[in-house]
Amino acid sequence: MKKTFTGDFRHFFIRGLAAVLPTVATIAIIVWVFTLIQDYCGIYINNAAAHLTTILWVRLAHLTDQADISQARAMIFDFWHEKLFWVGFLLAIVGVYIFGRFLASFLGQPVWRVIERTLIRLPVIKQIYPSAKQVTDFLLVERKLEFSSVVAVEYPCKGIWSLGLATNPGIRTLHDALHEDLITVFIPSSPTPVTGYTITVGRDKVIDLPMSIDDALRFTISGGVIQPGHQVVEKELSEPKGLFRRKDSLQEDA
Repeated sequence: MKKTFTGDFRHFFIRGLAAVLPTVATIAIIVWVFTLIQDYCGIYINNAAAHLTTILWVRLAHLTDQADISQARAMIFDFWHEKLFWVGFLLAIVGVYIFGRFLASFLGQPVWRVIERTLIRLPVIKQIYPSAKQVTDFLLVERKLEFSSVVAVEYPCKGIWSLGLATNPGIRTLHDALHEDLITVFIPSSPTPVTGYTITVGRDKVIDLPMSIDDALRFTISGGVIQPGHQVVEKELSEPKGLFRRKDSLQEDA
């Protein structure tokens, strides 16, 4: 079948967009974060530095006339915001780093917990802060999700097998109540494996798969198109036999 120009253009445009979009989105997010730091931290640091510079200049130059002071102030502020704007940005970065070190310290952790408990009790803020914290924690906080193995489990119903990532043994209360060896499985969704479902099933109800975590994630993201080489089933074996017959064969039988 011959491809039309429209179909050919659409195919390669989407392919190029899929390759370029992650890079563009990453750059856009980085620029947005740096702009945010400059607009909400750096600019105020520059203003404070310019104000202190003005006070120092007035004292050193012994300026007493209000017009001279205003002129010097305007000149110093323009100089800071045009020539030394990067100073406020760098100091803001250093300030965020120091704050992060403080939060990781023995004293900083309990102090920040008290601040957070206070924030979530305030009107309006308690409706916004928890959701905002979930988003920022997901994007920025370094947490390693450990998976022990790749398994197959019958989910969401019997007869339908889903690929999952074994995380930990089941909850102790369930172990004690059911008297059964349980396992917790995270079932990633396609094409975004960062979301999915967490289930707890009997250990004898899952099948261990000889696949790496990376292979499992690629399989999920591609919707099953990308499979590990050792897991590919031969086409002749994967096609159901006896279910589909050619029309001319049916006519010969008749």
